[in-house]
Amino acid sequence: MRMGRALMAVVVASVLAAGALAPAASARPAPVSPSSYERAIPPLTDDRGRTLTLRGWNVEDKANRGEDALTAISERHFRDLRANGFNFARLLVFWDDLEPRRGQYSARYLHKIERILDWAHKHRVHVLIDAHQDVFGPAFGHRGIPAWATRTDGLPFTPNPDDWFSEYFQPAVQRAFTHLYEDPDLQRAQAAMWQVLADRFGRHPAVIGYDLINEPMGELREGEDLPTAARRIEAEHLTPMYNRLARAVRAKDRDTWIFVEPTPIVGEGVPTGLGRIKDSRTVYAPHFYNTAMEAGADYDPDAGWIEAYEAAVTAYPARHRMPVVVGEWGPLNNSLPNMGRFYREAVASLDRYSSGWAGYVWCYGGGYCAVDERGRFRTNKEQTATPYAPAVAGTVRSDTYDAGTRTYRLAYRSAARPGVTELSLPPAPRGWRVTVTGRAHVLGSSSRGGRPVVLAWPGSEVVVTVREAGPHGRTDHP
Repeated sequence: MRMGRALMAVVVASVLAAGALAPAASARPAPVSPSSYERAIPPLTDDRGRTLTLRGWNVEDKANRGEDALTAISERHFRDLRANGFNFARLLVFWDDLEPRRGQYSARYLHKIERILDWAHKHRVHVLIDAHQDVFGPAFGHRGIPAWATRTDGLPFTPNPDDWFSEYFQPAVQRAFTHLYEDPDLQRAQAAMWQVLADRFGRHPAVIGYDLINEPMGELREGEDLPTAARRIEAEHLTPMYNRLARAVRAKDRDTWIFVEPTPIVGEGVPTGLGRIKDSRTVYAPHFYNTAMEAGADYDPDAGWIEAYEAAVTAYPARHRMPVVVGEWGPLNNSLPNMGRFYREAVASLDRYSSGWAGYVWCYGGGYCAVDERGRFRTNKEQTATPYAPAVAGTVRSDTYDAGTRTYRLAYRSAARPGVTELSLPPAPRGWRVTVTGRAHVLGSSSRGGRPVVLAWPGSEVVVTVREAGPHGRTDHP
């Protein structure tokens, strides 16, 4: 969600009226205690039962469509993601490119998606296929739901290119969402689209999940404030849609994780109104954007936004026993004075409750891009590249990274069945030093960065410590 200044004022006023935003500094909430939810939110796991952590970025091509669709994405994206220690990409695909005419699916587009997935697999990057939409789709000058599936009942639409997110609140766009959710033929078309994707890619080794729709919105009723509308839309429209699409996917693919999103309003600390998704392999996938920061403001550490977001976003997955993977996050103006602190505090928060995240966006240039044209991290975004454990063969006791000392510690009880715990170390000027205690040992190079593994005796209590090396291979910190 990239929100402009004009809409920001509307959203903040609406959310404040509903009492959902964090209070001012004088009444700042107490820090969130993970103990209330850490045991209730299960981890993401692989087919060997290992605990997974996903770290990565969104990968997209919004500029090209039709014959040129997805041409902005190259193998370099996945090679560079892996080289920097990332193992996850949220790949944006568009229904309007997949099914430009009703019932006619593009073989060329499917082939291009498959080629991208092959690159990802080659470089050991998990891919989440995201059915993306911005302001519904091409009927309103954006991407997503095809024009043939857009019904507005003749309601007005006025473009606002200077504040495109505000277009979600245009009457025609809101009505289009209502028809998508309620019209039986559009329900069938959306389910059929997902069956095409699941049937084609469900067995691809790179695919870890399906994100059923990006940042879903809906129609506000007269006199309804935004948080109330969001919770109603989630309860009355999104919950049945997700259950309907999950059934469609499972007819073609029984195993791949299904990711479901709340409305973007969750970013302001508004608890979701989503109900139960009747599928045992479902992941809660909120986005992590702050309205003020999206409009250009610096991070305000005293506003309590991260604390409010964490408290709100963990309630639903704890209640429904669902893993969490945050599908998008990261501000536009990442070089403002407080942004270094934001990245440290944001990553620490995400690590407390989620099985991973995808920053927005891995591209080469300015704006939201993670890296510049030469592939170097832009200001503060290098803080997303830290040591972590992509897969743990056992039960994780604790998993922490101290940015101040550049030290990562993983404590776990190894599984009863032998398994491999994987580490991911980003490039570091002097490399990393990995030590382990317990009945375990480390294999693989960790000098400059890489993917060492830990082998442990079944049932052992293991502690892995990773420290950045100092001069001549020494560690700088005790």
